[in-house]
Amino acid sequence: MKIELEKEKNNVVKMNIEFPAKDAVEAYNRASMRISQHINIPGFRRGKAPRNVVEQHVGAERIKYEALEALLPKVFQQAIKENDLDVISQPTVDSYDFNVGEDLKITAKVEVRPEFELKDYKGMTVDVEEYVIPEDAYEKSLQNMLDRAVTYEVVVDRPAKEDDLVKFDFEGFNEDGEKIEHGDGKNYTLDLAHSRFIPGFAEQLVGHNVDEEFEINVNFPEDYHEAKLAGAPATFKIKIHEIKQKVRPELNEEFAKKVGFDSVEALEKDIRDFLQKDKETRDRRSAEIAVFDKILENVEIDVQPSMIEREQQVLLNEYKQRLAQSGFTFEQALQQQGEEEILKSSHEDALKRIKNTLVIDKIAKLENIDMTTDDMQAKVAEMQNSYGLDKTEVMKQLAMNPTMLSAVSQQILSEKVTNFLVENNKMNYVAPKAENKKSSKKSKDAE
Repeated sequence: MKIELEKEKNNVVKMNIEFPAKDAVEAYNRASMRISQHINIPGFRRGKAPRNVVEQHVGAERIKYEALEALLPKVFQQAIKENDLDVISQPTVDSYDFNVGEDLKITAKVEVRPEFELKDYKGMTVDVEEYVIPEDAYEKSLQNMLDRAVTYEVVVDRPAKEDDLVKFDFEGFNEDGEKIEHGDGKNYTLDLAHSRFIPGFAEQLVGHNVDEEFEINVNFPEDYHEAKLAGAPATFKIKIHEIKQKVRPELNEEFAKKVGFDSVEALEKDIRDFLQKDKETRDRRSAEIAVFDKILENVEIDVQPSMIEREQQVLLNEYKQRLAQSGFTFEQALQQQGEEEILKSSHEDALKRIKNTLVIDKIAKLENIDMTTDDMQAKVAEMQNSYGLDKTEVMKQLAMNPTMLSAVSQQILSEKVTNFLVENNKMNYVAPKAENKKSSKKSKDAE
């Protein structure tokens, strides 16, 4: 057998493989015999029909395909090993010339890992935008804690306020006076301050009393999921049964003990410690991103389009899963963000993820960083805690799923290389840019 390799663009290697006629005929005969063992041919026991009869029954092309199916895995493995190819995909056959009695010629292609020169990756000074704890972070955290301990008490001597809980009946009608399907409810409780009803609905309950019957007018949102109601006006008949006001606890020793602290001072310290730990986590994550961005600034990596497309599809599938878990569909995301924007963003993210992975693998080789048994055991323990599984179950899942095992191994290697980079470069924390401050504030306000 003769194998010749040709390097093509986009990190593709072309394999020109040639089998001597004798070897090709033997492979063809073996394939014919295997096929005959699985088909019924009148006048012959299974596996006993001669080659020419099998050819007449299933066709020569079927036998050739069977022969290639048996030959190629070993041939590809040999070619990859002998030529030390760092492949990232399974070889695919472009063409073959298979005439029984003649040399078998096969042309196949395989994608290989992009080659690139890694310049500076340690001993650098990396600017990292430092996370600044918002001035009101402590007060908001404290208020959130008090809000979670809120209790409710019934009020009868005043109308509903904007932060009350109201229990009521409602019945909806369209502009023609017809009842809206599924537009009614009995004894429904609504938090007026955090309503997910139609915009303007909760606001119109404010100022009304228990046992009062009245009507409110609203418009369904333009993007309402039911097309015939989208943007349409509606009238709802309301009867209030109960109003409850929120009673926020006072910050005192009793409250501190109730939520698990010895004193108010201990509670306050826990909040400040949490905010500081959150800052450290954010700074660490920013440092990890910044050091990889710094390395990629001086590295040219020719990533083939097919590699990006595969990674992009992985990212899109992950995105669809996250949407589903949040109760949204990919189609809704397309409507809100636009298909072009989603595809552009996922393409950029895929390219960056690929480059980061390639850099990680290269640094791991240069610095002899590899995964140990202790690393895997530590990761298994982490997965136990995250998913509530016992060790045996985690190991069983990994053993049954090679793809999952590979992903976990890559994650371990990534974490070790990332730690190496942060420890072997100077992180220079700088004030965040003005636009990032605004973005951070908006994010906090949204929370």
